[in-house]
Amino acid sequence: MQSNRSVFRTALPLYFTYFIHGIGVSILSQYKSALQSAWGAADISAVIQVIAALGLGRLVALPVSGYVSDKWGRKVSGLLGVVLYALYFFGIAFCASASAAYAAAIIGGMANSFLDTCVTPTILELFKEKGPKANMFTKFAMSLGQFVLPFAIGFAAARSFSYSAVFAFLGALIAADGLLILTASFPAMEKTREKAKGSAGIRRGIVPVVLMGFTATATFTLWLNCNQELGSLYGMADPSMIQSVYAAGTIVAILATAFFVLKKIETEDVLVLYPAICLCALAFTYVVKSPVSPLIGGFFIGYGGAGGVLQLVVAEANGLYEEHKGKITSVVMMASSLANYVVLAAAGAVTATGGVDAPRKVVLLNMAITAASVALALWIRRGKRTRDMA
Repeated sequence: MQSNRSVFRTALPLYFTYFIHGIGVSILSQYKSALQSAWGAADISAVIQVIAALGLGRLVALPVSGYVSDKWGRKVSGLLGVVLYALYFFGIAFCASASAAYAAAIIGGMANSFLDTCVTPTILELFKEKGPKANMFTKFAMSLGQFVLPFAIGFAAARSFSYSAVFAFLGALIAADGLLILTASFPAMEKTREKAKGSAGIRRGIVPVVLMGFTATATFTLWLNCNQELGSLYGMADPSMIQSVYAAGTIVAILATAFFVLKKIETEDVLVLYPAICLCALAFTYVVKSPVSPLIGGFFIGYGGAGGVLQLVVAEANGLYEEHKGKITSVVMMASSLANYVVLAAAGAVTATGGVDAPRKVVLLNMAITAASVALALWIRRGKRTRDMA
């Protein structure tokens, strides 16, 4: 059994990978204009397609990453993730075309897959009964990265640092974190006997969970990568501030959700509440055409859309397949990755063809997906209560 000091010595560099990941999945959208110019792209939709390639990379690697995590260990999966993430950052820093950036983004998505199947199972195994709450702080670390990103970009711009220098610095930073992971002590993987459950019950339980992995990710991915265009459409002087407000909402939600879990409030109730909040916020930003509405909506979309819902979904899936945490995490994250790729590809098409009003059409698309999240959460809650009564 690991001491408390050893537990946190292992957990902190793993959380830090998600801090860097929060920056990594958001920074492309912050440099859209600069990247479009550097790559010689015809319009900004090319950058959105590169961002979508992050989801494609995750989708490619997840069937392998879960197997690697369960077969060869969480540390191996985590180190592969760190190496691939460093390649992604250095690749974006120095590539000169959208096609090269697309390849680098696929590598970045693959990195995320190996980190997913390292960090979540490890945190659940390190903290045992407190695992679901501890896993929420992976999202906290990610949101903290997204919160500081606009300020970091402003700091870099004030000192005339190019986006290439920023990406190269991030590559060096995660490589240094990899050295801490390499020397950390990981817990023994659990080999518990699978609980006696009927196969039909498992299928009924897992289907809406996996589907919600898709819809929950789609909600915050669409907003995260398309909110600045909406802010510009509504006359905001500095649309980049939506990112920080969104991240602040996410951080508040994570702390609130950790409190809910601590107070034994049912996870399924939180899964219903948060997408409903997000749906209302999206409707507000669509109806109210004001420079303030993306800020208000962004806070509540950060709260409801990215406040730990995906982490609770993953924990729910791990509860159904306790013996195969790496593999079931892969399955849910495959759905999440598919969302990254599909909805951003769709957003790119809407942006290219939707005209001036395209950002609001993206919001409508997001509303439809988020409504599906609410329906899936109700399905999960009903199924869980039925199983508890059986």
